[in-house]
Amino acid sequence: MSEDDEEIERIRRRKIEKIMRDKASVSIQKTNTPVEVTDSNFNEVIKSSRVVVIDCWAQWCAPCRMMAPIVDELSREYAGKVLFGKLNVDENQRIPAEYQVMSIPTFLIFREGMLVGRIVGAMPKKALEQKLAQYLQV
Repeated sequence: MSEDDEEIERIRRRKIEKIMRDKASVSIQKTNTPVEVTDSNFNEVIKSSRVVVIDCWAQWCAPCRMMAPIVDELSREYAGKVLFGKLNVDENQRIPAEYQVMSIPTFLIFREGMLVGRIVGAMPKKALEQKLAQYLQV
């Protein structure tokens, strides 16, 4: 393979990687279901939408399981305005430690990538919507 061919191959690989990153970012922004959040994709997710709500949960947590269908509903209802993500605290421990998540469920609210609030505990859908409303104001 010549030097020119190698250079073309490098350019091609970089272009494919960029397209894949852009595609992943677009799919995160346009989803109407909660996005799976991990320690490794957390920063990308919180920067992918103007307002992001991260549900910190665990499989063994009954209040967390109670909130799951509510988070799913809100994700559909607020699609395009708010991105909802779900972070399993048992499988991803770095982010909960960094944000001092001591109880679950905890909802971390980000605006433009910055933490602006947190809501702790299970509650009815209307109560969660009322608490989230203050973060949706311009």
